[in-house]
Amino acid sequence: MELDADLELEEKSELETYIWDHCHTEKRLEGHYEWKLLMDLRKSFGTNISSITSFTLTAFPEMEGLEPWLTACILLLYAISVLGNILILFIIKEEQSLHQPMYYFLSLLSVNDLGVSFSTLPTVLAVLCFHAPEIAFDACLTQMFFIHFFSWTESGILLAMSFDRYVAICNPLRYSSVLTDIRVVHMGLSIIIRSFCMVFPLPFLLRRLPFCEANMLTHSYCLHPDLIRLPCGDTTINSMYGLFIVISAFGVDSVLIVLSYVLILHSVLAIASQEERLKTLNTCVSHICAVLIFYVPMVSVSMIHRFGKHSSEHVHKFMSLVYLFVPPMLNPIIYSIKTKEIRKRLRKMLLVSKL
Repeated sequence: MELDADLELEEKSELETYIWDHCHTEKRLEGHYEWKLLMDLRKSFGTNISSITSFTLTAFPEMEGLEPWLTACILLLYAISVLGNILILFIIKEEQSLHQPMYYFLSLLSVNDLGVSFSTLPTVLAVLCFHAPEIAFDACLTQMFFIHFFSWTESGILLAMSFDRYVAICNPLRYSSVLTDIRVVHMGLSIIIRSFCMVFPLPFLLRRLPFCEANMLTHSYCLHPDLIRLPCGDTTINSMYGLFIVISAFGVDSVLIVLSYVLILHSVLAIASQEERLKTLNTCVSHICAVLIFYVPMVSVSMIHRFGKHSSEHVHKFMSLVYLFVPPMLNPIIYSIKTKEIRKRLRKMLLVSKL
C-alpha cells in the first residue's frame, strides 16, 4: 500500500512538472487541455495553484566586476534626488515671492519625486547593499502600486504645469483669477485621485492570476510589466487594462501638453519684439525639460516591454533605471538653474554657510 502511494505521488510529481513547464514555456491560455489537466491535478491533490509566496529581485549579475561601482552610482543618484527635492521644498516654503501657483505645482512635483525615490529605495538597498533579493508577494504588489501611482501622478502634475504656463502667457491678466489657491488645491487633489483610481485595480488583477513556479524578476524593484510575465493564466485582461490606463493617462496628458504649447507658441509669435518672445519662451524651458526627461524614458520603457521582448536584459534594466531615477534627480537641478528666484535663494544660503 505504501509502495503504491509512493509510486502515485512520484507519477503525479513528474506529470505536474511536465505540465508546469509546458504551460510556462508555451504560455498556454486558460481553457486549453493542458491547463484543465493541471487544474484537475491540483484539485485532486488539494494544492493551491498560486503557490508563490515571494519573488526574487535581481541587480546586475551579468556585471559582477562592476557591481560595486554601479551600486555607488545608484546611491549617489538617490542622494542627489532626495537632497535636491527637499531643498526645493525648503526654498519655496521660506521664500515669500515663490508662493505662486507655478511654484505650488513645483512643490507637488518635488513631493512626488521623493515618493518615487522612497518607493524603490528599500528593495534597491536590500538587493545591492545587503544581498537580500527576496520580497514577499504582497510587499511586491504594494511596491508596484506606489511606483506606478507616483508615475501617473507625475504625468498629471506636468499637465497642470503646462496649463499654468498657458494661462500665464496667453491670458496674463486673468492669471490670478483663474489659478486661485483653492483651484490649485482642487487640481492637485484631482490628479492624486485620478492616479489612485487608475492604479488601484492592478494589484487585484494580478492576485487573481495563477502563478507558475518561476518567480525571478528582472529588476531590483517590482514593476507591472515585469510581474505580468510570470503568471501561467490568461493575462489578456491585465494587458488590456494596462494599455487602457497608459493611453487614457499618459496618452491624453501628452496630447494636452503638446496642444498647450502649440497655443503658447501661437501667442508668443504674435509678440512684436524678438527679445520679448525669447524672454517669454524662457519661462517654459524648465517645464519643457521636465516633460522630456519624464516622457521620453517612459515611452521607451513601454515600447521595449511591448515590442522588444527579445532585446537584451541590459536594455530593459538600463531604460527602467533611467525612467525611475533620472527625472527625480534632474528636476531639482533644472529648476534650480533656470528659476531666478530659486537661484538667488541658493546663493544666499551658500554665502551664509561660507560666513
